[in-house]
Parts: sequence; structure tokens; C-alpha cells
Amino acid sequence: MELSELLATFLLAFPALFSIVNPVAGAFVFNEATATRTDAGLARLAGQVARYSFLVLLAAIWTGASVLGFFGISLAALRIAGGLVVATFAWRLLTVPDARTDQKRDEAAPALEEDSGIAFFPLTIPFTTGPGTIAVAVTLGSGHPRSGFSPGYVLGLSLAALATAITIWVFYRYARRIAGLLGPSGTRVISRLAAFVLLCIGVQILIMGVSEVLAGVLRPLLART
Repeated sequence: MELSELLATFLLAFPALFSIVNPVAGAFVFNEATATRTDAGLARLAGQVARYSFLVLLAAIWTGASVLGFFGISLAALRIAGGLVVATFAWRLLTVPDARTDQKRDEAAPALEEDSGIAFFPLTIPFTTGPGTIAVAVTLGSGHPRSGFSPGYVLGLSLAALATAITIWVFYRYARRIAGLLGPSGTRVISRLAAFVLLCIGVQILIMGVSEVLAGVLRPLLART
């Protein structure tokens, strides 16, 4: 195994995955979505999301193209469905009232603490590792060397997925502390901004999916004219 190939693959894959996941901006939305959790619950949830994200990235990198092909699902369909879910989730965060009464907070806290399922959906999929991330991971996995199996390429992509998961854990684990440094007003502004950006990302993913479908439909029609 060549170390240069491993390093080159890692330096190609990690920036691509980090930029599409964007755990820095995601931390503020994560903090907003888990406002009723205790610090211990937040730490546990951050660890779960990081682990799930790592597994999703590995699955998308090494089996994503095969799984989508087996079920007959195109990347366009993945983008349309994922874009709708991301946009809906972001809209809910964007329109949630700023002022929460103690009664509502106390009522919501037990449900959130007990419902560990939210770690996978929607916090891992589609919020953290959504259709855009999966599409990038599938593309990276399908770009393996034509010469065949390459240990350096395999390990480089796997390490890039692991490094991305670690950055997710770091920013999500300390999201509340980061928000505390900014203060309530600063956190509210950045959280709303991050939610709006997430909404735009969801809409953009949806547009990309619809555009691919329309292009596939219109291309044969235009070719006949």
C-alpha cells in the first residue's frame, strides 16, 4: 500500500465531505433542535449522531451505488425526496417560536430524552448526512482506480469518513458551549440563519433532482425536433 495514494485520497475526500456536511453551521441548528435536553443527554445524542453518520458515510461510499441500482433508485429521486425532508425540517426550525414557556419545555424534555430514535432520523438523516452528502460519498466511492482493488484508496476514503464523523461529534458535543459564548441574542440570530441556509440547501437539492428528471424527459423530445 502506497502512503502517497492514501494521503492523496484522504486530502481529496475529507474536504469534500466536510464542506457538504458543514458541522460548524450544523452545530447551531443541532443546539436549537435539542434545546430541551440535559448536558448529559446532549453529549449522548452527539455521540450517537457521530456514530450513525460514520456508518452512513461508509455505507454510501462502499455500497451506495450498488444499493441504489438494486432498488432502481436514481440520484435524482434521492435528491428530490431528501430535499423535501431537509426543507421541511429546516422550515420547522425556522418558524419555531423564540419564547418557550417552562411548561412546554418540561413537557417536551421527557419525550426527547426517551426518544433516542431522533438520533438517526432526522438528526443524522437527512439533517447531518443528507442526500447531498450521500451523493458526494457515492461519487467518491465509485471513483476507485480502474486498476482494481487499491488498499490505499480504500483506507484513505474510510479515514476521511472517520475524520468527518469526529468533527461532527466535536461541534455537536460542544454546540451548547459555543452558543453560550455567543449569548442568547447571537445564538438566536445564527440559529435562524443556519436554519435558513439549511432550508435553501434543501430547496437547492430539490431543484437539482427535479432538473435531472426534466432533463431526462425533455432531452429525447428535443432530439426529435
